[in-house]
Amino acid sequence: MKYIIAIIKPFKLEEVREALGAIGVQGITVTEVKGHGRQRGHTEFYRGAEYAVSFVPKVKIEVAVESAIAPRVVETIQAAAKTGQIGDGKVFILPLEAAYRVRTGESGSSAL
Repeated sequence: MKYIIAIIKPFKLEEVREALGAIGVQGITVTEVKGHGRQRGHTEFYRGAEYAVSFVPKVKIEVAVESAIAPRVVETIQAAAKTGQIGDGKVFILPLEAAYRVRTGESGSSAL
């Protein structure tokens, strides 16, 4: 099993959710986060004054999937979240040692 974490632009969330649903991903967790990459944020103007935005709003998507479909999930996220602009995000894949369903006690792939 793999645990996939994607950091994307907030306005791309619905597209990514629909794309993941289309390939059979049943459950995702979404968290609103802030951060920055190489660009270290950006500057904006508000009422004529310039100020630095150090942390850019993003959305973190977390998905647990079987190892066999992990590459397809990553490709789907990349295709749906891409805008071609700086700050499109990142995708991370981690090994998932175990998963348990609280309600039934199922474990492994059947718990996903």
